[in-house]
Amino acid sequence: MHYRAPAWLPGGHLQTIYPATCVAKPPVAYRRERWSSSDGDFIDVDFVDGQPGKPLVVLFHGLEGSSNSHYARSLMAALRARGWSGAVPHFRGCSGEANLMPRFYHSGDAAEVDWVLRKLHARAPGPLFAAGVSLGGNALLRWLGESGHGADIVEAACAVSAPLDLARGGEALSSGFNMLYTRMFLQTLKPKCLAKLERYPGLFDRSALMAARDLYAFDNVVTAPLHGYKDTDDYWHRASARHVLHEITVPTLVLNARNDPFLPGRHLPQSASKAVTLEYPDEGGHVGFAVGPFPGRIDWLPRRILAFFDSAAPAASRAPGALEPCEA
Repeated sequence: MHYRAPAWLPGGHLQTIYPATCVAKPPVAYRRERWSSSDGDFIDVDFVDGQPGKPLVVLFHGLEGSSNSHYARSLMAALRARGWSGAVPHFRGCSGEANLMPRFYHSGDAAEVDWVLRKLHARAPGPLFAAGVSLGGNALLRWLGESGHGADIVEAACAVSAPLDLARGGEALSSGFNMLYTRMFLQTLKPKCLAKLERYPGLFDRSALMAARDLYAFDNVVTAPLHGYKDTDDYWHRASARHVLHEITVPTLVLNARNDPFLPGRHLPQSASKAVTLEYPDEGGHVGFAVGPFPGRIDWLPRRILAFFDSAAPAASRAPGALEPCEA
């Protein structure tokens, strides 16, 4: 399933922005559960309930994404058409309601991924697959690499447009047209942080937060210190998924377009463990991958993800087991 961009949609920026904003998202009816965490916080998980005997696919969204993101809706619609179950866990503060504790979420949040996947695995006797997009893809890869064979609770995994090298990605997003994406992120991140400061006065420097004009400055004030990193450089280095690609043992697809504005193709890793498939099409933008005649469709990406799951774990795709309800 080699990706080829439509002739009417040229360039990495258009291939990023148009699918996210101009292509109709399929309707999806979610069922929400709220889970309490061991540290006194919560996350909200949105489910699509499939047929008994079908697999469950978990999708970890990107920075400031949600179950309403175009890629989430398109994948969940594809699962519904198959009769599979789907789950979109929201990183803390991303479900429409502020979380309770000082922490937010970050690109290296392997511990949060581990908690979510093990909770779902315990209640899903059927096959479990995991996908992650952008930040969620990097966090998923970190979990896969750090866990080694402990990640065998999932049959296969897929990371899409993950910022595998956070420092190079951060550089790319800090200049030129790419500042459009940075401003978009900061427009939602800053109000969340101001609300957090009201709840926890002195948690970080308000003036430094308001002065932040790029993700480097924002991560230096908020993300790094809140999540146990010394500073942005430490965070971007230690949280990058490129360091653990050789440790992954679960069949995993890493799908990144070479014209992704968030991580230029020249920075994409060229080697990984034998369990990892590195797939770098020339085009696609950042989580774009639109196809078809104008106005286009966004169904190529879910088809590619599910085709990989089918090929990586064909028996699991047909195995029995239904998602069972549990008390959140």
